[in-house]
Amino acid sequence: MEINIPEVVAEVGAQFARYEAALTGNDVAVLDELFWNSPHTLRYGVTENLYGYDAIAQFRSARSAQGLARELLRTVITSYGRDFATAHTEFRRAGSDRTGRQSQTWMRTPQGWRVVAAHVSLLAPPA
Repeated sequence: MEINIPEVVAEVGAQFARYEAALTGNDVAVLDELFWNSPHTLRYGVTENLYGYDAIAQFRSARSAQGLARELLRTVITSYGRDFATAHTEFRRAGSDRTGRQSQTWMRTPQGWRVVAAHVSLLAPPA
């Protein structure tokens, strides 16, 4: 298995950028598009555990559009072969001293690259 095939990393990087723009712009349609429409998809958030595409979509549609701006501090995208990749990023929200972490597992599907698992967490504020 090849790790970090340049064109695959570029493809996932482009989808990650679409996701980031949709997240900070609260473009729910694009966020929904980029998650795999499956009961096997999951997302662990800062305050919620969501199992299945429907639960994730419901969460997105009810979430506030306020306070979504953030700065990405470091992003690492790694591909494993041609159809599987991970994207990890550290971020900080405007006005916050807490660092957040986001992990996504991406899979190539017939519809394109989709997030099949995601996790978001916040580190404790600095002492």
